[in-house]
Amino acid sequence: MTKLILAAALIVMAAVVVVLARGMGTLGKTGEDNARLSNRMMQWRIGLQFVAVLLLVLLILVTRG
Repeated sequence: MTKLILAAALIVMAAVVVVLARGMGTLGKTGEDNARLSNRMMQWRIGLQFVAVLLLVLLILVTRG
């Protein structure tokens, strides 16, 4: 169970890095479409970070119990 949670947390953290890089790549570009994409990427980043934190808290709870 712990290995599964750890693997999921690592995958989600890697996804955060990918989404962050993609969002920052579109941040400096001009145009309304790029602004929307950058905003969408940052929203995804926040959601993925939330999931990553929840998985890490769950991992701590499981390993302590």
